Amino acid sequence: MIARIKELAKKRNAIILAHNYQPPEIQDLADLCGDSLELSRKAAQTDAQVIVFCGVHFMAETASILSPDKKVLLPNLGAGCLMADMITAEGLQAKLETLPPMPVVTYVNSTADVKALSTICCTSANVVQVVNSLDADEMLLAPDRNLAMYAASKTGKKIHVWDGFCPTHEWLKPEDVNRARAEHPDALFLAHPECRPDVIRLADVVASTSGMLRYVAQAKEKEFIIGTEMGILHPMQKDAPGKKFYTASKKMICKNMKKISLQDVLTSLEELSGEVKVPERIRIPALKAVQAMIDLKL
Repeated sequence: MIARIKELAKKRNAIILAHNYQPPEIQDLADLCGDSLELSRKAAQTDAQVIVFCGVHFMAETASILSPDKKVLLPNLGAGCLMADMITAEGLQAKLETLPPMPVVTYVNSTADVKALSTICCTSANVVQVVNSLDADEMLLAPDRNLAMYAASKTGKKIHVWDGFCPTHEWLKPEDVNRARAEHPDALFLAHPECRPDVIRLADVVASTSGMLRYVAQAKEKEFIIGTEMGILHPMQKDAPGKKFYTASKKMICKNMKKISLQDVLTSLEELSGEVKVPERIRIPALKAVQAMIDLKL
């Protein structure tokens, strides 16, 4: 099946992208692995005509926003994001009508129509720099309340919080971290900014998925407790085989990130099925928000 997928990808002039949380066999198959925005930007720079995005729906939308001339395929259209579903364009518009005029910072983990109402986008890696780049002391950051509280703690700005969250990261509690530390006393604890504030306060390092991968590869320490979706342990172990990685909790599995199978990828390439296309009326304002972040060159 893997040979057939690669053969078809070459025939279709397709590039296969896989997020760091995807199953190991999907990551090993992909041409590029990484976080969602990083993958979309790299894919836009290639001459591929087809992007097969092994991730969740908003990621394929972001690829479509950045590459309107390419066909973007999500091999399983049922792979959504519960946090992205916690905000709608209509809900955001209604919220803005209750607030004085202010910038809207939107996490890339959101739908295209929400991005289209935003001033600028951010990632978990650059949220602090994006917030600080704005000439405003007050703003709305949506949809992740934990990311918003983290940014507020690092910038001192007044940040209005949308009450959304990533269930996978929300499940991690301080008692889980303390239990993991008791089991692995020599390990550093790395937390994702989507974690709850009481978990972040326990962290030795707070970093995005790409930041975690860079950190553990370069660190002198040999053992790490990882506070994000456990799919990231696969690339960590590949990049640093002499080190040990433990998940902070066995609850940290995103079922949506595990929905895409090798068969889904094969079928998608065979039939060019699962296309995700953002309409121009939404794509253009959404691109403006994404591009504003990219232009900061963070």
